[in-house]
Amino acid sequence: MPAATMKYSRQREAVREFLMSRKDHPTAETVYKNLREKFPHISLGTVYRNLALLVELGEAVKLPGIGGFDRFDGNTAPHYHFICENCGAVMDLDMPQLPYINDAAEKNFDGTITGHLAFFYGKCSKCKTTAEHAHSDTGT
Repeated sequence: MPAATMKYSRQREAVREFLMSRKDHPTAETVYKNLREKFPHISLGTVYRNLALLVELGEAVKLPGIGGFDRFDGNTAPHYHFICENCGAVMDLDMPQLPYINDAAEKNFDGTITGHLAFFYGKCSKCKTTAEHAHSDTGT
């Protein structure tokens, strides 16, 4: 069914609104657990289908396989992500896009590069602070 004639769905709208309200890039399971409060009869399958449809419509972004689970982002503007290697948090990085990466990749690729998705890894500020306190407590 074309997107222009797609029937309105309260559940799909709730999934979209939930994603738009979050900055933590939830998994489908997290979306499901939170929406069950408002929609007690919603199924995990319905959440997955609506997430897939929102991604297909360009209203959400799927971040594949982070920590073994796909995560979803309601922010569809091009941006980069940070993944904490300690606690697994996924967050947006506030930094400008680096379009020259596409040009650099295309120099050694016999095809056309139209975009990129980058993840940065390390420790989030909370885990960094915890680690620093642990080191200062042990004198290391």
